[in-house]
Amino acid sequence: MSDLLSPSSAWYNDFIYSPLFAISLTLICFQLSQQLYLRSQRFALLHPTIVCAAVIALLIKLLGISYQQYFESSYILTLLLGPTTVALAIPLYQNAKYIRQLFAPIAITLVFGASFAALSAVGLAYAMGASNETLLSLSTKSLTTPIAMNVSELIGGHTALAAGGVMVTAVTGLCFGPLILRWLRIHDDRIWGFCLGITAHGTATVLAFERNSKAGAFASLALCLTGSFSAIVIPIVVSCLK
Repeated sequence: MSDLLSPSSAWYNDFIYSPLFAISLTLICFQLSQQLYLRSQRFALLHPTIVCAAVIALLIKLLGISYQQYFESSYILTLLLGPTTVALAIPLYQNAKYIRQLFAPIAITLVFGASFAALSAVGLAYAMGASNETLLSLSTKSLTTPIAMNVSELIGGHTALAAGGVMVTAVTGLCFGPLILRWLRIHDDRIWGFCLGITAHGTATVLAFERNSKAGAFASLALCLTGSFSAIVIPIVVSCLK
């Protein structure tokens, strides 16, 4: 029995490096993190995105599994990000009348907000002496993960670094977004949701839905528009600068 449980056994290695283990680990960690988050009265630093990522990173490190191996084994979960993003069209449809009323402010905010999100990250990284590959990867940090990875690969960035930038942006948005909005005394659900969605993508959209459906709808709108706008504009700008 001890031989079967030994890290050197063939069964153990086959299981540890299999998609079954990676997917099960991800889902179990997320479920436990979600319970912890709810019991903490939704404390921002205990959000499942933060806790689950930290726990999985620690476990795969201890088990000797590389990030690339884990990513490839759990890739089916990454593929589900696409349909999940498309499903955000439902709350958009339900709140279409509010969106039509604010078309001009939304368009102006989108252009300035998405541009600042990309330029601020690139500018700070450039000032710190980052490489061109890093600059290109960080330009997508405010896009949802599947779009950020595809755009980063298209313009010559590094997909893993782009995903890391998205994660850091998500954590920052979770921790400081609501605090800044309350400090500025912004209580309008439409502004609240759109600001979170345009800066911290899908993770902040989930947070907006925790507030109410209207905030979630505007966060979804910001996420989709920012992704579409940036996916078109960033490659054009990069090609013009080369």
